[in-house]
Amino acid sequence: MATSVQPSESGSRNSTKDMTTGNLYTQMIGFAMPLLLSQIFQQLYNTADAFIVGKFLGTEALAAVTSSGALIFLLISFFMGTAMGAGVVISRYFGAGKPEKVSQAVHTMMAFGLVSGVVLTVVGVAFTPTILRWMQTDPEVMPDAVAYFRYYFMGALALVMYNICRSIMNAVGDSRRPLYYLIFSSLLNVVLDLLFIAVFHWGVWSAAAATVLSQAASVGLCMVYLLRKGNIFTVEVRKIRFHGDILRQIIRFGLPSGVQNSMIALANVVVQSQINSFGKLAMAAFGAHAKIEGFAFLPITSFNMASTTFISQNLGARQYERAKKGSLFSILSAVLLAEAIGVCCFLFAPWLIGLFDQTPGVIELGVRQAHTVALFYGLLAFSHSVAAVCRGAGKAFVPMVIMLAVWCALRIAYIALVMRLFGDIGFIYWAYPLTWTISSIIYLIYYLCCDWVHGFDNGQEEAELTKSAE
Repeated sequence: MATSVQPSESGSRNSTKDMTTGNLYTQMIGFAMPLLLSQIFQQLYNTADAFIVGKFLGTEALAAVTSSGALIFLLISFFMGTAMGAGVVISRYFGAGKPEKVSQAVHTMMAFGLVSGVVLTVVGVAFTPTILRWMQTDPEVMPDAVAYFRYYFMGALALVMYNICRSIMNAVGDSRRPLYYLIFSSLLNVVLDLLFIAVFHWGVWSAAAATVLSQAASVGLCMVYLLRKGNIFTVEVRKIRFHGDILRQIIRFGLPSGVQNSMIALANVVVQSQINSFGKLAMAAFGAHAKIEGFAFLPITSFNMASTTFISQNLGARQYERAKKGSLFSILSAVLLAEAIGVCCFLFAPWLIGLFDQTPGVIELGVRQAHTVALFYGLLAFSHSVAAVCRGAGKAFVPMVIMLAVWCALRIAYIALVMRLFGDIGFIYWAYPLTWTISSIIYLIYYLCCDWVHGFDNGQEEAELTKSAE
């Protein structure tokens, strides 16, 4: 049996959380709650932009900001998906009691974040107008959208590095400190949004500038903590580099998630481009609903993040039955919670959409979308939950294949067909429940019939963990 990391190896014990022993239900809930609060404040970034811009600058400005979701996710999804692989590697070695490997993974992850942030900045700033034109962005919205995106991507390094730092802390069971740092930066973002837009009367670009400054502040707080001596995950600047064996594992476990995220994001960009073709009211409604759905799904996302860490640590410690029980608990909790949230979104859709824009056309379209998709949130949660279990078990290739086939290829094919045959926006909304249902059926078959608990058990890597467990 693998031994837990000892205090002398991990520094302050309250900075990490060994999830391989104790009551798994209370551990997962206790770990997920700070993640939930972190996700809520993370969502406040763009939502504050949308809310304040919509109130003070009008529908066109709101459309410019809310149309950002698909584009931003497209450009950052590959880097962030691949970084998830590093989190799995860290959790695995932490659970196995190998502090030297944890340190190598941390420093490789930091190097990855720095390179990714620079690349993302260059690509985002350079190609924003081209991508927006490809997405059929309304000409009335285009100037504000270009300005918003370019300022946003000027701060891409801060965006990537915050998520890298948060992943490092979450991987060793510390979900509280990222929450504290994010609360500060989220509140700072709201204050700066109000200052720049409501007081100084600057344009849409200032909302992106506020987000960038806030993200930079959160990175600063994270780095102050990670640079402290004595923790298993302490960052030393001189050690930041790519370690070949760790990088190979990150690619193995993270690259499929990166590819998956990018392809899903590409499919969502296709969806957004079709929505854009219906004009600025449809864009504003779709964007407002996306913000609401983002908040609604935060509890499920938090359970999934906790599940990935829990599964990785316990499989690293060879606690197979404990990993199975934890996976079942996280899946059931996410599905039930998602369905309850979906009912609330269905019932209160007019009021929720109206928080962003009181224009009757915007509310009508937003409510129509909510009434189409909200009651299917349980299926969306199930697909995401099983995917999180697979990633935690080192089986990231499985959700990649399923998501590419269903959420990308099938979704795009369906939209192309129905738009050619019918041309009604309602058929675009139905693309989501349809693909959620199909992916959930496939995931259920895989979860029940396949051996996912031995995803790490191969070759030299398994030998290393076996040796550390003896």
